[in-house]
Amino acid sequence: MELIISLISGAVGGNAAGGLLSRLNQGPLINSLAGIVGGGLGGQILGMLGAGGMAAGDAAAGGLDITAILGQVAAGGVGGGVVLAVVGFVRNAIGR
Repeated sequence: MELIISLISGAVGGNAAGGLLSRLNQGPLINSLAGIVGGGLGGQILGMLGAGGMAAGDAAAGGLDITAILGQVAAGGVGGGVVLAVVGFVRNAIGR
């Protein structure tokens, strides 16, 4: 469930970053795809650091308490925005 939350929030984060930074906006499809990749990576990195919903105490509860969900949303959104920024910078550099 944590991965799904990260992927959805990554897509939202990618589109939000594209809307806020018009120079990096690649259109809704690329924004969403970059956001999904970034959300998945951000959620996995957060889980590896032990801050996600997969900590030992959270595993018994299924990892679905409000702090775990908010952490996954934040990590997915930030990860989505970061990957979109990288994709935007690369595509802008190649286009010159």
